[in-house]
Amino acid sequence: MAKKIDITGLNIPKHVAIILDGNGRWAKKRFLPRNAGHAAGAKNVEKIIKDAHDMGIEYITMYAFSTENWNRPDDEVKALMKLLRNYLSDCIERANKNNMIVKVIGKRERLDQDILDRIDELEECSKNNTGITFIIALNYGSRDEITRATKKMAKAVADGELNPDDITEDTVNSYLDTAGIPDPDLLIRTSGEIRLSNYLLWQLAYTEFYFTDVLWPDFNKEELKKAIVKYNERDRRFGGVKTEE
Repeated sequence: MAKKIDITGLNIPKHVAIILDGNGRWAKKRFLPRNAGHAAGAKNVEKIIKDAHDMGIEYITMYAFSTENWNRPDDEVKALMKLLRNYLSDCIERANKNNMIVKVIGKRERLDQDILDRIDELEECSKNNTGITFIIALNYGSRDEITRATKKMAKAVADGELNPDDITEDTVNSYLDTAGIPDPDLLIRTSGEIRLSNYLLWQLAYTEFYFTDVLWPDFNKEELKKAIVKYNERDRRFGGVKTEE
């Protein structure tokens, strides 16, 4: 049995963003259909959220479905949407049971009305909880998010509600899907891929990156601890000045 990792006394990142990658490869290794991998990955989400909460992480953002995922085969997209419907239905009960706040970011277009209704219900039912905040990036793409934010700012300027000279980084932040949510301290991507895949490009400007070969369904509490250990080995520098956390 592998020795358990002790993170006592370490700085725990306030916000962790995760790219859940490797579900299909996990299924292929086991001679299972890709959808079995997605199902296994969905089950792992709840485990990691609980582990994150127990470690003191306050926010966790997971990349559930990107704007580019619509390009996958139709049967896989339909299976993912079915899985999403089931997950959102179950999540309402889990959120209240675990005192978890749930927010969904991403483009609402292309999502069926029943999914949108479940998102609204989930956000409303969980908004007064006080535990970990779980952000689901659904039909999300960072370039799309920034484009939508820019259009909203342009309209505000055109309507006389916003002076272009007054636009700051805080102004841009306020128009993003993540308004009011602190930027991630740590990004984790599973499965060995080393790229951002159009994920939180603005928000990850000063984030520490951690890449692991572990496939998402196999990513567990000890793997999360490994990422936190590596996070603590980094010197957090902004503008060349080391900051104490």
